[in-house]
Amino acid sequence: MSAGEQRDGGQNRQPVRLALPRAVLRHRERAGIYCQPTVSVEFQKQSKRYVVRGVESGGATREIGHYVAFCGPAGEPLAWLQPIQSLTANGSHAVVIAPSLVSVEVFRAQQTYELLIARHEPRGGEAGRRPQLSSQVVFRGTQGYLSLELWGKDREAAGRITPEFFNRSGERKEIPLRFVDAAKAAVKGATTIDCREAVLAAAPVSQ
Repeated sequence: MSAGEQRDGGQNRQPVRLALPRAVLRHRERAGIYCQPTVSVEFQKQSKRYVVRGVESGGATREIGHYVAFCGPAGEPLAWLQPIQSLTANGSHAVVIAPSLVSVEVFRAQQTYELLIARHEPRGGEAGRRPQLSSQVVFRGTQGYLSLELWGKDREAAGRITPEFFNRSGERKEIPLRFVDAAKAAVKGATTIDCREAVLAAAPVSQ
């Protein structure tokens, strides 16, 4: 178990994210993919409450992909606070803010996938103190495989499928049903070459 991850059900005051080897991070940097899985606790002065802020971001090349999307505790898609437009691809796409967030992070090396789903929320904060960020692993899938080339000839299936994950004894690990759609979206992000827009967060519905 690496420093950036925990066993399912473990809690941490630091944001939980995939702990990728330095060589992988250097390769991702050379590929021009910027994924920002970290989250932060922020204070809203007008409503006098603390919220969690995340940035949906990432993208892919043919060889590698890294993407993080955010949903609500029940797996529901969230409206963005604002979209982020850039002259470059595979970067930041939208800011999401909510009382609690679930991050869905996918890393892809060709057709092998890593998946980490984690819930983040403020905890504590009694007596006027700033709350700590509490992060809890919901699901961890390692070395999942998907035979389809979602970035190429099979791209029509992107957003409709997830890799299969197994535990060390060969038993299948099922993604929690409420997060399957969010996982499908994050897989799509990790297979979208030159990604330029959010795959899960959407514009707020006009009132």
